[in-house]
Amino acid sequence: MAALKKANVVYVRLFGPQLPRVLGAYYINSHGLHDVVKDQRDNLTAYKRGKGGRGSFSGVVATVFGASGFLGRYVVNRLGKIGSQVICPYRGDPYFMKDLKLGGDLGQVLFLPFNLTDEDSIRKCMKYSNVVINLIGRDWETKTFKYNDVHVEGARRLARIARECGVERFIHMSHLNAQPEPPQIYVKGGSQFLKSKYLGELAVREEFPDATIFRPADIFGLEDRFIRYYANAWRRAHGRMPLWKKGEQTIKRPVFCFNVAEGIINSLNESKAIGNSYDCVGPNGYLLSDLIDYFYRCLRWKNFRRTYISPIFKLKVMYMSYAPSTPILTLDKLDREHVSDVLQDYETLEDLGVKLTKIEDRAVYELKPYRLYGYYEERLGEFADPEPPPVLSS
Repeated sequence: MAALKKANVVYVRLFGPQLPRVLGAYYINSHGLHDVVKDQRDNLTAYKRGKGGRGSFSGVVATVFGASGFLGRYVVNRLGKIGSQVICPYRGDPYFMKDLKLGGDLGQVLFLPFNLTDEDSIRKCMKYSNVVINLIGRDWETKTFKYNDVHVEGARRLARIARECGVERFIHMSHLNAQPEPPQIYVKGGSQFLKSKYLGELAVREEFPDATIFRPADIFGLEDRFIRYYANAWRRAHGRMPLWKKGEQTIKRPVFCFNVAEGIINSLNESKAIGNSYDCVGPNGYLLSDLIDYFYRCLRWKNFRRTYISPIFKLKVMYMSYAPSTPILTLDKLDREHVSDVLQDYETLEDLGVKLTKIEDRAVYELKPYRLYGYYEERLGEFADPEPPPVLSS
C-alpha cells in the first residue's frame, strides 16, 4: 500500500472515480475529515459514497443528544439531507422519536435508549460516531434534573466520554447570554439557567478543548418558545402584556431555527470551527417592546397595551412554576427573558456561510393559528400587512 501511495498517487487523484472498488476506497479516504466511519477503515461499506443527498453516505455518523427537542428535529433533518447516519438517543417513550425517521434515508436514522447519568448507555450511543452534538437542555428544573445536573455535569459527562471514545467533533449548545453573574431582575442572584449554561461551557472546554460551542439567542420557528410564548394567554394578564419596564430597555436578536441548524452542519466542514465559539443571532436587533407590539399586530389585536409587572402577576408566575408537566411561566424564565442580547467577541453564523432570516419574514405565518377571529374568512387584501418593528442600529 505504501508503494501504491508513492508510485501511483497522481494516477489515483486523476482517475479515482473510475478506479476499482479497492483503489477507489483509497482515493476517497485521502479526501476530507469524515470520509470513513471511525475504526471502520477495513470496511468498504463505511466509506463515503454517492453524489450527495439523502441517498448517499457522507461519512458522517452523528449522535445527536436532545434530538427530540425543538432544535433537534431540524439538526437531524439537515444531517439526513446530506446523507449522514444519525443516532438519536432517547430517555422517554420511543414513539416520541418516530417522526425523526423521515429525516434520513431508510435505515440511516437509528434510536437508542440512554440516561444522562448512565455512562455505559452514553458510550453505546457514540461508540461508532465521529460527530457528537449535544442539544440537551432544560427550561425549568425538576426533582430529578436540576439546571446543574443537565447543563454542567451532563455536558461534562458527554464531552469526557466523547473524548474517550475518540470522537472527532463535539458540538455543544449553550446560550448567548450565558455568564457567571447574570443581571438580577426578579430572581435573587440572577437566572440560574444562564449561570449553569456558562459553567457548562467551561466544563465542555475542560473535557474536550476542540469542541465547537454555539451560543444562540432566542430561537423562533415552528413550535418555538419565543413567538408562541408571548402569544400564549397565560403570559398575558387581563388582555395586557406585563413586562419589566414595559420591555423598553431590553434588546432582543432572535434567530431562526433553520439558520442555527444550518450553521451546525456547515461547521462540520470548517476546520476553523474546531475549538471555536459562535454567537447565533438574527440579522437585526429590536426592543422587546417593539417585538411584542408587532406580534399583536400580527394577531390583529386592537387597543393592545403593555404594562409593568405587578406583584399579583409575579404571584401567578410563582404558582405556575409548580405545574406538574410543562410550566409555561417560571420566575427564572421571567428573569432571563428581560436580559438584553449582547454579542461577545466571537464569530457569528454569517461566518459559517449562513444567510440569516428576519423575524418579520416568519412571524405572520407562525402566529396565524393564534390570530383573533381565526375562523373568519377574510377577502384578499381585506387586512393590510402589519407594520414591521423598528430595527435598532448596530
